This record gives sequence, C-alpha cells and structure tokens, in this order.
Amino acid sequence: MFALWYFSLALDEVRNKSDTMVDAAVMEKMEAGFAKLAASDSKSLLKKYLTKEVFDALKNKKTSFGSTLLDCVQSGFENPDSGVGIYAPDAEAYSLFSDLFDPIIEDYHKGFKKTDKHPARDFGDVDTFGNVDPTGEFVVSTRVRCGRSMEGYPFNPCLTEAQYKEMEDKVSSTLSGLEGELKGKFYPLTGMDKAVQQQLIDDHFLFKEGDRFLQAANACRFWPTGRGIYHNDNKTFLVWCNEEDHLRIISMQMGGDLGQVYRRLVTAVNDIEKRIPFSHHDRLGFLTFCPTNLGTTIRASVHIKVPKLAKDYAKLESIADKYNLQVRGTRGEHSEAEGGIYDISNKRRMGLTEYQAVKEMYDGISELIKIEKSL
Repeated sequence: MFALWYFSLALDEVRNKSDTMVDAAVMEKMEAGFAKLAASDSKSLLKKYLTKEVFDALKNKKTSFGSTLLDCVQSGFENPDSGVGIYAPDAEAYSLFSDLFDPIIEDYHKGFKKTDKHPARDFGDVDTFGNVDPTGEFVVSTRVRCGRSMEGYPFNPCLTEAQYKEMEDKVSSTLSGLEGELKGKFYPLTGMDKAVQQQLIDDHFLFKEGDRFLQAANACRFWPTGRGIYHNDNKTFLVWCNEEDHLRIISMQMGGDLGQVYRRLVTAVNDIEKRIPFSHHDRLGFLTFCPTNLGTTIRASVHIKVPKLAKDYAKLESIADKYNLQVRGTRGEHSEAEGGIYDISNKRRMGLTEYQAVKEMYDGISELIKIEKSL
C-alpha cells in the first residue's frame, strides 16, 4: 500500500514538473534563436531588453495556457528587422514574463514604468474635435481604431479551431444588433464570395492573411476559420474579427473631420461593450496581442500629403516625434509612402486617456500642416 502511495506521489511530481518544464525541442529552438539574435545587428526592443540574465530567468516558465517565452519572442527571433519583436500569446504572459514585457512597454510607450497604472477609460468630450484640414488640401482620410480582446479567451497562438468558430458566432450575432449609422452586415472569410472579396479588397477593407511578423508569431493558424469583417452601409464603420486581435473596431472616412470619426467610434465601442465583456488589466488597461497596443489601444491616424516636409524625411520624423506621432508608409506598418502620402498616428497608447491620445494626434497633425504651409 505504501509503495503504491509512494509511486502515485512520484507520478504526481513528474506530472507537475512536466506541466511547468519547457519541452527540450522548444528549449533548443529558444537557445538557438537567442544566440542568433544576440549576434545580429537587430535594433529591436527585444534585442535591447532580452539580456542573458532575463533570458535565463524566463526560459523555463509556462503560462496556464502552456505558452512559453518562445511563443512571445519567436517573431522577433525570425525577423531581426522587427521594431519591437515580441507578442503576448495570452493575457497571463504580460504578468509571467513581465521582466521582459515591462521594460519594452516602458520604452515604447515613452516612460510608462512598471510602477505606473493606466488611467480609467475616458473618451472625454467628443464634441471638442473638429476638422484638422477644412480646406481638404492635405488630409486624404481620417481613421480612429481600437483593439479589444474577448474575456475568457487566449490570444491567437493559443486559440483552438473550435474557439475561433465560437468567437466568430458571438461577434457576428452581437454586431447584427447594431442600429442607425452603425447598422451593417458581417462577412465571414470562410466561403466568401469572390466578387464580395474583390470589392472588400478594392475598398481597402479586407485584411490579408498575416504578414511575416504575425506568421512567425504563430498568429495565423486555422486561417480563414473564425475570421470575418463587418461594415456599415456607408462603409465608414468596420469591425475585424480575429485578424491580429479578437476585435479591431474601426471608424473612418475621407477628409479630415476627426470629430465625426471619433464620435462614431465612441458610440460603437460603448454599444459593443454592453454586449461583449472585454479583457482588461488593472495596471495595463485593455489587453491585446501586441504590447505596442495596450492601455487605450487607440490609434488615431490620417493619410496626409506633406510634399515639402517629405523632402526632408528626417525633419518630418523629428517633428512627428516631438508630438509623439508615428510616421508610416501609405499602407501602414512595413510599407512605403505611395504618391507622397504618409500614414501618421499617435504613438502613445498608455498612461493617458483615450481622449488625450486622440488629442495628441489632433495637435500634432495641426502643427505639421502649419509647418507645411510655411515652407
């Protein structure tokens, strides 16, 4: 009897160890990736903060979803040209691997320290924003979006095929209840009609299967299962389901009327939130797959033509930086400017309210236009 009890105890110990111990093949891949990154001339935040000491402290840890350090860093290992190079495979990863996430978050979000706490959600007075470019000379289009994660589900790398389908059903039925200006239709990617697909691509609505950074992060499994797009009749309001994040809620239109775009987004987020509970962290705010997109998760952007400033790209970047703005190519991250049109957005998403994040973009764009006019 004692021998049986002892054997059972030993078996439990082995089981517990195997639950927390990282698989040998994963460890080998992790060690090789770390060595390769360390030897590279990568400028990523991952390389900057994944020291040998931090690597050794975290490499044996696993979240309750089974995520390892490799799940967080594999995209940065495979793409040394990443700017950041890290993703969270589940909400728990932000806490378990905080020795790595916290300094990266502080660096990217301009000084949001691990002792700081993100403020409560506050959309502010939505009527204070107007049109940043009333004459229509510079701003081609305006867009405000935010990311949300559904409570009780991990992020892309840990989702099962059944969970993808379940989430799509929840999102589709929730959005079908939207009324007024937000009323529209949900289009699942699975079995999408070719003509509909082409129209959505032509409208620049349809997201494509993940880029190499997302592919390397294991974020595109079971594609296109569980993915879909909702848009209103006017095509000024969109929701992406299970692209990079569970939900991307987007308000956009041609021209520079930021006030109108922002008000539409706020109405939509408040309405959807009544129906779907979102993942929220007491210190980090709203949680999503990428640490660049925490806190408010708000990204307010314009497509803007500033041909004179664009001749001196370093100057354009330095002015943008002064106002905590980020300059990207026409099609967003990892793209070039087409026809001199840049995508410029607020960079900070944490340590400030939603209203403050949008106001930084509003003030910065107004200043860029003023400088462009003076040149």
